[in-house]
Amino acid sequence: MSHIKNLGITGYDGLRFVTLDLVRSRTFYLDKLDFKLAARSSAALEAKTGDRSEVYEAGDVRVEVVQSLRPDSWAAYHRKFHSAGIGTVNFRVEDIEHAFRTLEARGASIIDEILTSEADGCTYRSFEIASPLGNTTYGFVEKVGYAGYAPGFETLSEGGSNRFDLTYIDHLTSNVRTLKPLVDWFRDVLGMEQFWDIQFHTSDLDPTRTSGSGLKSIVMWDPESGIKFANNEPLRPFFNASQIQKYLEDFGGGGVQHAALGVSDIITCVESLRERGVEFLNTPQNYYDNSPARLAAQGVDSIDEDYAVLARTGILIDGADEKYLLQIFMKEAALLYDQAAAGPFFIEIIQRKGDQGFGGGNFRALFEAIERDQQTKNA
Repeated sequence: MSHIKNLGITGYDGLRFVTLDLVRSRTFYLDKLDFKLAARSSAALEAKTGDRSEVYEAGDVRVEVVQSLRPDSWAAYHRKFHSAGIGTVNFRVEDIEHAFRTLEARGASIIDEILTSEADGCTYRSFEIASPLGNTTYGFVEKVGYAGYAPGFETLSEGGSNRFDLTYIDHLTSNVRTLKPLVDWFRDVLGMEQFWDIQFHTSDLDPTRTSGSGLKSIVMWDPESGIKFANNEPLRPFFNASQIQKYLEDFGGGGVQHAALGVSDIITCVESLRERGVEFLNTPQNYYDNSPARLAAQGVDSIDEDYAVLARTGILIDGADEKYLLQIFMKEAALLYDQAAAGPFFIEIIQRKGDQGFGGGNFRALFEAIERDQQTKNA
């Protein structure tokens, strides 16, 4: 396809998440987030792979949650090295042969040949590549007339109706100990470009601090599809005390820290999610007291929302040049379930009102909120 400029990625096909407890995951996605149960692994597939999977869907967001049934399965292999978390990021592509040839020419570590499944005139084709992000793999999927999730899955439509309007995956954020190999891989193998970057440390305003946390972040994107990946490494001083390093220790190496899901009305969404028992990180009142002056200094003189409502709901705000975004972060699974093996993955909810950045002005609030929750947990 001559119009394809890079890999021909059209969007995400889904995220593959290894869970400790499939029933608990089902409750989280269906009962709390109002996703629907879109597919389930067949008995034949479970016997073949040793894993049981359910696919939850809201808008264009699909999460395949996988629990191991026996010790030789893919999910069991993941659990040998990592806590619960994302094991595979799957992209949808226009032409899988083109994607395969292009990646092979760029030196990608391709795990297997293209797998093809045909039925009733429909075709499903896929392959995966290894990455510098530990055991995380990236998959490429082409569907021609194929309406289901994947071969071996039973199509369903049970559970929620997406009443919170969770529309799309805005970005994925990954953490590593050293950033350059991952960024180089996104550029040289996946053909992506740098979109945004920032360095931040909680000691920036007080160099006399004897503790703190920081990061260096580079966002890579695929201009063809608009897909974005934020990538973080720890930042000195207190490199090994960084929240990024804490993630690496808790997950068992580099991995996807969180997924940001886009919505059209974050205030209504968050209020309703809180009513359903979804827990978010807490933000101190002084953050909201200082926000109007901070936003004005960044060129945002007015917003549509009431700052008092943002404070009540815990929603963060950042922006520049009369454009802004609203975001909030759920508690990580390990804290939510009081179970270290549940992992440090969490979900962000984001609404963009013109600003295409990543809330750089909110990093301090996020890091300090995570620190407070972890200190409370360890007290």
